[in-house]
Amino acid sequence: MKVLVAGLNYAPEPSGNAPYTTKLTQGLAARGVTVSVLTGYPHYPEWKIADGYTGLSMKETHGSVTVKRLRSTVPKRPNGLGRLIMEVTFGARTVFQRWHRPDVVLVVSPALFSASFAVLRARLFGIPVGIWVQDLYSKGMEETSDAPSRLAPLMKRLESTILKAADGVNVIHERFRGHVVNELGVPAAKVRIIRNWTHVQHHPSFDRTSARDRLGWAPEDFVALHAGNMGLKQGLENVIDAAHLAGRSGSDVRFVLLGNGNQRGVLESKGDGAERLQFIEPLPDRAYSEALRSADVLIVNERPGVRDMSVPSKLTSYFVTGRPIVAATESGSATSHEMAVAGAGLRVDPGVPADLVAAIEQLQEDPVSAEDYGAAGRHYSEKFLSEESAIDNYVDWLSALASRRDSAG
Repeated sequence: MKVLVAGLNYAPEPSGNAPYTTKLTQGLAARGVTVSVLTGYPHYPEWKIADGYTGLSMKETHGSVTVKRLRSTVPKRPNGLGRLIMEVTFGARTVFQRWHRPDVVLVVSPALFSASFAVLRARLFGIPVGIWVQDLYSKGMEETSDAPSRLAPLMKRLESTILKAADGVNVIHERFRGHVVNELGVPAAKVRIIRNWTHVQHHPSFDRTSARDRLGWAPEDFVALHAGNMGLKQGLENVIDAAHLAGRSGSDVRFVLLGNGNQRGVLESKGDGAERLQFIEPLPDRAYSEALRSADVLIVNERPGVRDMSVPSKLTSYFVTGRPIVAATESGSATSHEMAVAGAGLRVDPGVPADLVAAIEQLQEDPVSAEDYGAAGRHYSEKFLSEESAIDNYVDWLSALASRRDSAG
């Protein structure tokens, strides 16, 4: 089977959907699938093209995966218009590339609008196409706007049209499937659920005390770590306010923000003077794994109002660490549902820093419960979020899509 994967994000980008796309292509190749990738220049989460990537296109080889990078615009501020232009320029470029006659095309959303170009070309040439939905655009517009947008109904119709045009749609969570089928009108028979998995490799040789020393954490620090993108939907002002509050109250909790994103500068300014706050630059895989396992509590934080637009990819990496989690998220959100099913920690309301501090201190005071939450998260990961199982399911799904071309022929 020959598979073409088209998506804006790929390694070496450390967060978002890039690690999953990269791992999937490598896993498919390891199972004998011939895989080629059309992707953009690395730019996320900094929203700046990485050093060393020049020209209009570049070719790379990642193991046995052939990767062609296509330059597109990258907005300095990733607002709606800037992201739309980026997606359209990338999507238009994918249409005019040589595809080398794949048996099936897999497009990754986000980016939805660039996916529409790949879907159109695939349909014109009779190539089966599947869409891998990581985030829901229409839900994102509804849930991250301070006021209801008149563009939201239009976005909903566009998203519905693009997903319906594909031969198959894969979503990463049961909640997504309900929205795609019931609200976007995609036929249920077209929609499949294949969960994401942890893309972090945890090395067995690990000295927690040494790792904490390297990170500047004192033995008495009770470290609450948020790892990943620092964007609007994360609402990390809540964590900054919690750090200020912890400093004023004499708490042992040390809040750590690991990663990067378009809001990092704003957050650093807001956190100026907070003694119980630390920012850490993105880390390579092994150091990242050690940072997660060296923390006492891991934080998921979402902006108030965010419910169904996404399931934080960091959860898959958090669960496997065996550390307890505190999630500042809406009651009934997809994140809340995932936390409850896993039994991996505590939920508090978003945008209430005092509640976030209190939940972390509750785990500090009750180490037995903290250990139980961490063990439950690891068990859930091992049982339901296996990388091997997920990639096997992708092979089955893509093979079924590819067989439609054979049947039509």
